[in-house]
Amino acid sequence: MNPDPVLRLHQISKRFGSLVANDRISLDLYAGEILALLGENGAGKTTLMNILFGHYVADSGSIEAFGQPLKVTSPRTAITAGIGMVHQHFTLADNLTVLDNIMLGTEPLWGIWQNRSAAKQRLASLSNQFGLVVDPEMRVATLSVGERQRVEILKALYRQVKILILDEPTAVLTPQETAALFATLKQLTAAGLSIIFISHKLREVINISDRVIVLRSGQVVSDVPTKAVTVAQLAEQMVGRSLPVPKREPKRAGNPVLSLSDLTIPEKLHQVNLTVRQSEIVGIAGVSGNGQTTLFDVISGLTTPSQGIVRFYGKQVQPATPAGIIRAGVARIPEDRQQTGLIGDMNLWENLILETHSAPTFGHRGWLKRRSAQIYADRIIQQFDVRGATTTTPVRLLSGGNMQKLILGRVLAAQPRLIVASQPTRGLDLGAVTEVHQRLLAARSNGAGILLISEDLDELLTLCDRIYVLYRGNLSDSWPIEQVNLQELGLRMTGTISP
Repeated sequence: MNPDPVLRLHQISKRFGSLVANDRISLDLYAGEILALLGENGAGKTTLMNILFGHYVADSGSIEAFGQPLKVTSPRTAITAGIGMVHQHFTLADNLTVLDNIMLGTEPLWGIWQNRSAAKQRLASLSNQFGLVVDPEMRVATLSVGERQRVEILKALYRQVKILILDEPTAVLTPQETAALFATLKQLTAAGLSIIFISHKLREVINISDRVIVLRSGQVVSDVPTKAVTVAQLAEQMVGRSLPVPKREPKRAGNPVLSLSDLTIPEKLHQVNLTVRQSEIVGIAGVSGNGQTTLFDVISGLTTPSQGIVRFYGKQVQPATPAGIIRAGVARIPEDRQQTGLIGDMNLWENLILETHSAPTFGHRGWLKRRSAQIYADRIIQQFDVRGATTTTPVRLLSGGNMQKLILGRVLAAQPRLIVASQPTRGLDLGAVTEVHQRLLAARSNGAGILLISEDLDELLTLCDRIYVLYRGNLSDSWPIEQVNLQELGLRMTGTISP
């Protein structure tokens, strides 16, 4: 690598009121290097990258790119300087073609015609050079997640960026798509591109990066060559303490707590058959948008299937309603904790009794026993380590991790026999993820059956006893975790092998 950095951030600081998001952060990036940037939620990664890409302006500090001072005031400034970013949530126009998306913003608005032929030739050259194959005339809405990511990278390369920021690039990819992405990244860096790689998947960081910088509480706490650290060491550096490794102990499954027979919703689910038993965690793997949300809604009583049977604890529920599901003792962890899991303007104790407020413990003849509810809430806050809040704190003031702990407390306090969890660790930092995993495994040990819907294969492989794959509304047979082959799993998730 060239001894002179292509990018230098020096003593970058940024405050939001009393919160210090970045505290005198300095880092260098070299030509042909993949630099991994790690840290828990709130560590300062996003703020730092937003400063580099022009969404924020630093309060103090300086940026140099290719040996020259750089004042980044907007994303256009960053792109002009050779810095591009692929966000975790793609910024593509679904109704336009691949070529239209890539050309968008590269030609003057007052031009009377577009040179589509030249653009198409240049795009084809980039696709061939880096193995990023995608049909330029395809509409983005018809592309897979992996193909959309290729378009985002091509869009950056088309703008001739020399520094590329990738934010959680493998979050929703199959193993095959991840392997293809990593092969592309190696080609890009061999051609001289420099990459900042942000991820929470530590094994992938070890595999792909040359160097790792860890942020904690807005400061750099570690800057080391990747070959000099282990996954466990990185995890400890991120959270400032050693983390227990969640371990799934062998346990014999009991009677069925959830059974779905020939469950069908036109165009969404097709004759789905599934069973979850006591003392087991059953996983649903699949790329986002293949029917997972619909499946969760059916089990929660929010959607009525056109045909099929739902059984809880061996008894048929027809039709299922949200109130009936709650009365049946089914606990649910929805994928969107802010929109459907909690009510932001209500305080903690009110959210914790939302599903049990009519119980004798909390109500009598239409009157709410506020004191009893607050004592109950305080106990859950302590048991589940919900930090920085009291029983009367509005829920919207909590971090994502503490919101999830609150939902877990509400769910597990009743010791349910069935838990349906959808994306329970999405957006959470490593410490919070470990806490959620330990709680779910503890519930399994206590006899609960758990249906875990997740796009995170590492999570499924860590927690599950059996795994199904959902692809375009079709559910595969399940197989024991000991027999899971990652390559086959990925092929089923993309429909290459029929579910």
